[in-house]
Amino acid sequence: MTRKILSALFVGFCALSVLIALVPLAFVLFFVISQGIGAINLDFFTHRPVPVGEAGGGMANAIVGTLIITGLGSLLAIPVGIMSGVYMSEYAGSRLAGGVRFAADTLNGVPSIVIGVFAYGVAVLPFRQFSALAGGLALGIMMIPIIARTTEELLLLVPQTMREGALALGATRARAVFTVVVPAALPGIITGIVLALARIAGETAPLLFTSFNNPFFTTDLTQPIASLTVQIWAYAISPYEDWHRQAWAGALVLVMIVLVCSLLARFATRRLEQLSS
Repeated sequence: MTRKILSALFVGFCALSVLIALVPLAFVLFFVISQGIGAINLDFFTHRPVPVGEAGGGMANAIVGTLIITGLGSLLAIPVGIMSGVYMSEYAGSRLAGGVRFAADTLNGVPSIVIGVFAYGVAVLPFRQFSALAGGLALGIMMIPIIARTTEELLLLVPQTMREGALALGATRARAVFTVVVPAALPGIITGIVLALARIAGETAPLLFTSFNNPFFTTDLTQPIASLTVQIWAYAISPYEDWHRQAWAGALVLVMIVLVCSLLARFATRRLEQLSS
């Protein structure tokens, strides 16, 4: 009887903990939606910002800029992160793998503003120019440790017998890893990539030092470019009520982008699991 009571209490405590964890998320979503939905319209997605005192305008340039910068960061981080994770899992006992693991953990804990200052020093100062490429570099650096450590942990969960079976059939170690082991862990790796994207999508500090901002619509990677986070920050600290409304609308769009990415990742993960089974 005592064991049943303790078990019921433990289950109830777990359920209560889940509810407590979901309450802040629900409040944040409710507040962002209630404040931002009123400023969402077609012009918000098709027009760039207008000068102070003029009504209307939107954040089309910032939305496109965010997609460009995160895309550049992904191009840098995904291959490097996955290859680093593969090396750490396949050569887990080597000294170099231990050093890479330590470096990834350390880099994951570095404040984003420090990464922004570093990117400013290596990608902005030498060229005397803020640019989308510098912003992509900063965000890519932030993504690498997340993808690397996620990839490593997921590859270590793949049964050793799958590797041994591939090697017994005559495959080289590299072929066994990339045709058997990595595909088996691919759904989880994709999830890790999406988590990294969600992490960098909301960063502001690194972009203030790298891509800066641009009130105009541009896709030139060598020029300053707008981003949702910086635009939201600039509007939020302004004294203008209309800009405050647009800042909430930008926050809502940013949340929706992260939500859509998460849903697409879950869909892709489910499809890959169905194909593998």
